[in-house]
Amino acid sequence: MRFLTRSAKGQNIGSRLYFLESSGDKYHMFKLKNRQFEFDVDVSKLPCGVKGALYFTSMEQDGGKSKHPSNAAGAKYGTGYCDAKCPKDIKWVEGQANIKGWKADGEGSGKGDMGVCCPEMDVWEANSFAQAFTSHTCNPLTSKVCTGDQCEDTSANRYKGFCDKDGCDFASYRFGAQDFYGQGKKLDTSKKFTVITQFITQGNTDEGELIEVRRMYLRQDGTLIQNEPVKVQGLDKKADSLTDKFCQANKDITKDQNSFKEHGGMKAMGQAMKNGMVLVMSIMDDKEDKMQWLDGIYPPNGSADKCGVKRGPCDPNSGDRQNILTGNPAAEVVFSNVKIGPIKNPTTANKPTGIKQKRSTYHI
Repeated sequence: MRFLTRSAKGQNIGSRLYFLESSGDKYHMFKLKNRQFEFDVDVSKLPCGVKGALYFTSMEQDGGKSKHPSNAAGAKYGTGYCDAKCPKDIKWVEGQANIKGWKADGEGSGKGDMGVCCPEMDVWEANSFAQAFTSHTCNPLTSKVCTGDQCEDTSANRYKGFCDKDGCDFASYRFGAQDFYGQGKKLDTSKKFTVITQFITQGNTDEGELIEVRRMYLRQDGTLIQNEPVKVQGLDKKADSLTDKFCQANKDITKDQNSFKEHGGMKAMGQAMKNGMVLVMSIMDDKEDKMQWLDGIYPPNGSADKCGVKRGPCDPNSGDRQNILTGNPAAEVVFSNVKIGPIKNPTTANKPTGIKQKRSTYHI
């Protein structure tokens, strides 16, 4: 997936891709509880300020076509997108044009009065310098249109809406493991590698509550790399996965509101997974925060010495769009070998069998 695409009609910045059923008319619904999900990724050409993302959201399987008769396009044409950030830049919402209050940004996008919210499991958000995996819970568990404060798009109303925008994140660099991920580091981002994520349930059954999201990696030479454990104040031992206890300790240290818990925590995330979620892949920059929340110092006025503030080594100016287009016009991410199957022994390099490289469609 390329960050910049040029054509005779102009240029496009960023893109988003969905997994479809083989019929091409519906999104494939992934059931993640008590499953192992993996994919190969090459982030070697992703600079500071640009992220490649692979994640799941609670979109309608048909893109909302059956619920909204005026939506004749459906999943085949990429409609029905939603996530926990309640995006207001969606131009077509529940069969209606998001034209009321629309403010164009001069670059082909903008924001309207309506946003679209739903649970989101960020399995992978990364460039070649920093990475994170994050769980975002919402009430309700399905796609929901928001307006006003419900969309949480200002600092004053950030915790007044349907979703946990902050999420509970595990980011190695952010919590002190600064030599783990990056070019030439333990997990060398100059080379392709495999990302393995396990969704652990109570009792290790499909019906059990989600209690943990585990992460490990596989080099192309077959070497298994466990996620780097980090020391978090308030926990008895180092943490290397997402759990409710880790999320609480995370928020206690950073002094952030635990909106994740307020919206149901791991249990609620598991309920969304039970309903089935749509796989999304994307590449994008961040005009508002310049991707500093992923790879730099965030909040911008925070002290780098404070735990959780320094998320990566990138300079704020590196996330400026013009700097990216000038310095890294060929930025891209490559996702491949997407698979889902039973949870395997983490000491082996056996890959799960199951869905692999299903049909997909671009949404630009």
